[in-house]
Amino acid sequence: MNPTKDLRALLEATLTGLGYDLVDVDLAARGLLRVFIDKPEKAGGVDVEDCALVSRHLARLFEVERVSYDHLEVSSPGLDRPLKKAADFARFAGEAVRLSLRVPLVGAQCNYRGKLLGMRDGKVVLQLETKDKTCPPAELLTDLDNIAKARLAPEF
Repeated sequence: MNPTKDLRALLEATLTGLGYDLVDVDLAARGLLRVFIDKPEKAGGVDVEDCALVSRHLARLFEVERVSYDHLEVSSPGLDRPLKKAADFARFAGEAVRLSLRVPLVGAQCNYRGKLLGMRDGKVVLQLETKDKTCPPAELLTDLDNIAKARLAPEF
C-alpha cells in the first residue's frame, strides 16, 4: 500500500466534509507535513482562521489515525496555485496558466503558457500565448496524465 496515497484519500474525505478542497499534500524531510487547502465558494480564498481550524481538526484526526509527522503546516496554495485534478482545470477556465508536459506534443516543447479553456472530451484545453498578434491563437489539447506540472499564472 502507498502511505502517501492513503494519506491523500484520508485528507480528501476529511477536508471535503469540512467544506474545503485538498489542493496538495507534501511530506517533506524531517517530518514536516504540508497540507494546502482551498475553499472554492469563499471569495478571497483561504484565510488564517481557515488554516487554524483545519490544522486543529487534522491534528486530532492524525492522532486517532496514527499518522506520523513532526510538524503540521496548513496553508493556502497561493495565487499561483497548482492545478492537479480535472475539476481544477474546469474551475479555473479563463485564467492564465503555465504548464509542463511529461511528453512533448509539438516538436520538442514541453512548457507552455496561455489561457486555460477548461476540459473538452476529457482533455485539458489551453489557448496558447502568441507573440504574433496577426496569427489566431492556437489551442493545445492534452491528456491530464500528460501534465507534469500546471499552475495558475496570475497577471498583475
